[in-house]
Amino acid sequence: MSSPLLFSTIEVTKQAFYRTALSYAIVNLKPIVPGHVLVIPNRPVPRLTDLTTPELTSLIASVQNVGRVVERAYGGDALTVACQDGKAAGQSIPHVHFHVMPRKYYGDYFSQRMDDIYPALEQSETDLPRDFQNLKVSNTTVQHHPFKVDADEDRMPRTLEDMEQEATWLRGFFTGECRDTNAV
Repeated sequence: MSSPLLFSTIEVTKQAFYRTALSYAIVNLKPIVPGHVLVIPNRPVPRLTDLTTPELTSLIASVQNVGRVVERAYGGDALTVACQDGKAAGQSIPHVHFHVMPRKYYGDYFSQRMDDIYPALEQSETDLPRDFQNLKVSNTTVQHHPFKVDADEDRMPRTLEDMEQEATWLRGFFTGECRDTNAV
């Protein structure tokens, strides 16, 4: 059994679907497009410059591996990959992380105005600490909300059960060389 995964101080082991010795990926609490996931270094540091070279190498390789899978799994035509490196850049959880979001030419909420995803991402990042806190509080009285994405303002944070189901599904796309099966 491996150690719990922490996103800053938030335990996210059950949301994880990919893990290496130095990084991991989790499904998103409030995805703004289907397949919106986070790739995170194991060590909780706030800035990219705080990572060692092996940690940064693992993180970027994980972004590439996870991106390849979520693009295929969600029928994407491309990816948006973003990192808000520091509070002034919009980072709300003081732990480096990359957003990986599959994108489509057609059928994507943002397909008519591709760059509108960035303000939606910034808003999503702003709400993240509150939404994780609400998830912790609601774990005893979990309510199911329909899976809403595409940056609609009424989308609710997903339940832990919903995120676990997606993580289990995504885990099946990775082979042994891309993920430590004993760790996730």
